[in-house]
Amino acid sequence: MSVPGPNQLWVADITYIRLTREFVYLAVVLDVFSRKVIGWALGRSLKAQLPVCALGRAIANRRPPPGVVHHSDQGVQYASREYLQKLKDHGMLPSMSRPGNPYDNATCESFLKTLKREEIYANRYRDFEDLQECVEEFIEQYYNVCRLHSALGYSSPEKFEKESQMESERASGAAIMTFLGA
Repeated sequence: MSVPGPNQLWVADITYIRLTREFVYLAVVLDVFSRKVIGWALGRSLKAQLPVCALGRAIANRRPPPGVVHHSDQGVQYASREYLQKLKDHGMLPSMSRPGNPYDNATCESFLKTLKREEIYANRYRDFEDLQECVEEFIEQYYNVCRLHSALGYSSPEKFEKESQMESERASGAAIMTFLGA
C-alpha cells in the first residue's frame, strides 16, 4: 500500500515476546506513509487496554485530522467496544483484514519481524522493566530515527517525513510565488 502523505493510513498489530518466566505483549501503531512507529504499548495482558494504550499514544503524538483510516487484523482487541469508541471519538475510520489474509497488514508485520530479529532475539532481558527500556530505545532512538528503509529511498522514517514535508512546502510555496508573480 502506498499513501501520498502522513496521517492517512495507520496500521496496528500485537505480538508476543517471551521472557524467561512469562510471555508479554507489544501493541504497535504505524503510519504507513513513513513506516514510523507512532504509538506502542508493552503489557502482560492481551486485553483490549493494551492496544487502546498504543492507539492513545499514537493520537497524542500525531493529533490526526478526522478521516485517518485505521487498519488492523480481526483480533478481538481491535473489535472491542473500547477500541472502536476511541477510533470514533477521534474521527478515525476502522478497517480490518479479510479472514486469512495477512498481506493487508504487511507493513506492521514487517516492523514486528524487524524488531524481533534486530532487538528481541539478539538480547536477553532481566525482567519486564529491562525489556520495556530496550524496546523504547529501539523504537524511539533507532528504528524511527536511524534505521534505513529501502522502501523509503534508504531514509529513516523521521527523515522521510521531514523531507516529504519540506518538499510539500516548497511545492506549495512555488505555486504561491508563481501565482503572485503573474
